[in-house]
Amino acid sequence: MLAIRMQRNGRSHYPTYRIVVQESQRHPLSGRVVAEVGNYNPATKALTLDKETVEKYLKNGAQPSSRVAFILKKNGVKLPKWYKETAEKKAAPKHADKLRKNQPKEAPAEAAEEVPSEEEKAE
Repeated sequence: MLAIRMQRNGRSHYPTYRIVVQESQRHPLSGRVVAEVGNYNPATKALTLDKETVEKYLKNGAQPSSRVAFILKKNGVKLPKWYKETAEKKAAPKHADKLRKNQPKEAPAEAAEEVPSEEEKAE
């Protein structure tokens, strides 16, 4: 099965990516790619993409990674009906009941006792 994924290259702390079509069982850095269909630079948000080639591989069953699918969708490439978008992960705190914002609020009882009321002042 083919996969459309990003292959990192560039120097340290300044990545650039090649968008490649590759066997899904291979590691992205193995170097064996079927086709290179584009480039992406996250620092400048520059993207070059061969839309016709991408659509050809998608039509033939190549599975895009979630990040590549997001980029393709943003640039007007129609994804096939069989592609399922990954759901956004919502992290829930492990012990929500221990959070300060979830604790019952205590009324400042001491402050109410110290301040005399208006009736006491009048006497």
